[in-house]
Order: sequence, then structure tokens, then C-alpha cells
Amino acid sequence: MYDRCGRKNKMSKKWRNLSKKYQPKKNSKEEEEYRYTSTRAFLATLNEMNDYAGQHEVISENMTSLIIGELTRYVQELKQERKSHFHDGRKAQQHIETCWKQLEASKRRFERDCKEADRAQQYFEKMDADINVTKADVEKARQQAQLRHQMAEDSKAEYSSTLQKFNSEQHDHYYTHIPNIFQKIQEMEERRIVRIGESMKTFADVDRQVIPIIGKCLDEITKAAESVDHKNDSQMVIEAFKSGFEPPGDVDFEDFTQPMKRTISESSLSNSRGDGKYEPKFGGKSKGKLWPFIKKNKGAGPEDFSNLPPEQRRKKLQQKVDELNKDIQKEMDQRDALTKMKDVYIKNPQMGDAASVDHRLSELEQNIEKLRLEVQKFEGWLAEVEGRLPSRTEQARRQSGLYEAQNTSAVNSCAQDRESPDGSYTEEQSQETEMKVPATDFDDEFDDEEPLPTIGTCKALYTFEGQNEGTISVAEGEMLYVIEEDKGDGWTRIRRNEDEEGYVPTSYVEVYLDKNAKDS
Repeated sequence: MYDRCGRKNKMSKKWRNLSKKYQPKKNSKEEEEYRYTSTRAFLATLNEMNDYAGQHEVISENMTSLIIGELTRYVQELKQERKSHFHDGRKAQQHIETCWKQLEASKRRFERDCKEADRAQQYFEKMDADINVTKADVEKARQQAQLRHQMAEDSKAEYSSTLQKFNSEQHDHYYTHIPNIFQKIQEMEERRIVRIGESMKTFADVDRQVIPIIGKCLDEITKAAESVDHKNDSQMVIEAFKSGFEPPGDVDFEDFTQPMKRTISESSLSNSRGDGKYEPKFGGKSKGKLWPFIKKNKGAGPEDFSNLPPEQRRKKLQQKVDELNKDIQKEMDQRDALTKMKDVYIKNPQMGDAASVDHRLSELEQNIEKLRLEVQKFEGWLAEVEGRLPSRTEQARRQSGLYEAQNTSAVNSCAQDRESPDGSYTEEQSQETEMKVPATDFDDEFDDEEPLPTIGTCKALYTFEGQNEGTISVAEGEMLYVIEEDKGDGWTRIRRNEDEEGYVPTSYVEVYLDKNAKDS
């Protein structure tokens, strides 16, 4: 039981640590992923595993209090009782041995007195038969013989009494005292066995009490697994990453035997914003993106997010408007609070100077005005984007299987647009500006990210075997590059070369940060 309690405690701690390790961190970008049914099911499973571990801790605690603690006290009581019974047994044994010694001593004394009486009688008879011995000596010998006979009789009587007493004590010892002691020991052992059986029953009851709760945890995990809706998750991904572009129109046949102006769909991926002009450009490298799986170029984009596809741009603009409105509300709350404070100071000058808050109120008013202008600017861009986006019915049509087929043909059309008569590829650019379609975060699902810049170096103080996923092995004294500081979780992200990077314990390395990188 001790071993099982220890094992359950260790197992519960490991389960809790696993549940805690994979819980989403607050203000983490990963929280966006918990919109999907699969990730919500995983989170529910983590929570149920935490409760599952808690029930095993309950088992361990109940075993400790109801079984181990009680048995420990009971064992101490049994030890004291057993000690008392053995003490009584030793005492009875010592008593019967003492009685036996008394009997032996009485017997030897009776034997000695009998021999002395015989010798005295023989001496008297010898003296009485000798004619040379005086009458006084004979009388003295007779009296001595009588005395010895009397002592022998007394010893005989004492021996007889001691023998009777010993026989009685021996009978009581073997038929009363010792059986009673053994009976008590037997009863003690029987109580111990009964108590062990009761503990085993309690052992089973402790597990049985939490089985319904554990079963409920497992049922919830099963329910969470069954709640995974792959179609819904796919649709959410589509809604999150759809570009809002219209499929390109059909490509007309170009007859190079006579001059002809090519007609291009206004929504073609290779066309500029609404401009129907086409200008082939041979040998050039396109700055635009014809397919989202191409590696994206990271970096700060324009303020109006014009580098994004229409739907992604609309989402970014809406997010920016919401953020600015929240900032405006915060500034207005501060302004209202300062206004109330100023009114209090005006009514009660002894509490403070009302003029001391004027400067801060002026700053808040300016900030609110700036934020409102920003909101108007982004709302204008948002209205512009929403005016260009297709209707909901068209979006629904493009989400159907028909749209998938059209999308495939659109990609092929784009490839045909870029193919020259000699088989090489060209790039298209309008006379005004090129259309830029940078990839969104959807690219991360298919391409490696740009490597993070180094912010310093570090020296490995100890050897670390990176056996877990996301860690990297280092040797003592090895110099490496730091690409991400410790964020409070005890891990620092480092890089050995372009292909090897991972986390190591911060306490295992000595970090030398680049001042310029740190300031930026």
C-alpha cells in the first residue's frame, strides 16, 4: 500500500505537469488556434486529465488516512499487547521454575536428614552394644538419634507439602496460565487478520468511490474526441485565410500573325488593380505572388495593408479599427476620471490644485482627436475594401466544389499567361503598378519561416542532452548564437547553424546579448 500510494502520487504529479505544460499561455498567439474543434477537444482532454490526476491523488490521500495511518496506529497497539503477553508468559515460566527449585531443595534436605538419622541410629546401636562405653554416652547417642529422626520427619512433612504445592502450581501453569496467555495471543492474531481483511476491503472501497468520477472524466474525453468536426475546422481555416480574389477569366487565343489586343479579366491574378492593359516583361522576376504556397517575404507592410489580399486586408483593417476604438475608450475613461477629480478640487481647494490636471486633460484631448482621425482613416480604407469584395452569394459559390475546379483552372491560366512562345516564363506588369499578393500566415503550414535574427551569443556552461522535442543538445564550452531571450520560463532559444536551433535551459548557458539588438 505504501508503494502504491507513492506510485500514484508520482503518476498524478506527472499527469498534472503534462496538463500544465500544454495549456495555452495567456496572450499567446496559439490562442487563435483554440477556435478549432480539434484544439478545443485537446484542451478539454488536458483539463479532464488534470481532474483524472486529482482523483488518483484522492485515492492516495484516502489510502494514507484510512488505511496506512490506521494500520500504523494499530500495529503499535499490537506490539504493546504482544509485549505484555510475552511478559506474562516469562513471568509464569519463572514462577514454575522457582517452585521446582523449592521442591528440589526440600527433597535434598529430606534426603540429607534421612541419611543423618540413619547414621545417628547406627552410632547409637554401636554405643549401646559396647560394654566399655558409659551409660551417659549411650544416652547421649540415643537422644542424638531421636533428634535426627525427628528432623527427618519434619523434612519429610515439608517435602510432602512442597511437592503438593508444586504439583498444584504445575497443573495451573500448564492447564490455566500458559493456555490463557496463548489464547490471548491467538485472539490478538485473529484480530490482526480481521483488521487486514477490513483494510483490504477499504482499499477496494477507496478505488470504487472514485471510479464513477474517473469514468466521467473518461466519458468527457470521449465526448471531446467525438466533438471534433473536421469539416467545420476546414471551413474556419477557409474563412480565416481566404483572399477575396475573383477567379481569373478565360484566356483568349492570341494570333501572333496579326496585331491583336489581349483581353484579360479584371480579377485575373496577373492583372493590376482594375487595369485591363497588359505588358509582357521577359526575363524579369515577379514581385507578386501567384500562389500562396510560395515562400513569403516578411517585413513591415504599408499602413493600409494594401499588400494583403482583399479579405485578409478587410480583417486586418477591422481589427485595427477595433483596437483604435478600444484605445479611444481608455483615453475617454481617463479624461472623465480627471474631469471628476478637477471638479472635486474646484469644490474643495484644500484637496488639491485644479489647475494641476489641466495639462493632462489637454494631452488626453489631443490623443483622443488623433485616435479619431486614425479611426476615420482606417474606416475609409475598410469601406473601400468592403465595396470591392464580392457578395455573400458569390462567396458561397466560390466555397463550393465548383470554385475548387475553377481555382485549379485559374492557376493553369496564370501559368499560361507567363509562358512565352519559346517555352520560357515571363512576368506581367501593368503600366501603373504591379499587384502584390503577399502570403498570409497560411504559408507557415507549408514553408519554413525566415530564420530569426541573432540577438547575441552564449557559451554552454554544462553539457545538455536535448532529448525532448524543441530542445537542442550542446556541449560544455560550445559557443552558439542566441535568437530569443528567456521569457521567464527558464529556457533560451539558440542556434548552431541555419538548420539546427532549439531551446536549452537558461541556467546551462552564459548569455552575451548584443546591445544594438537589445535596444531595438
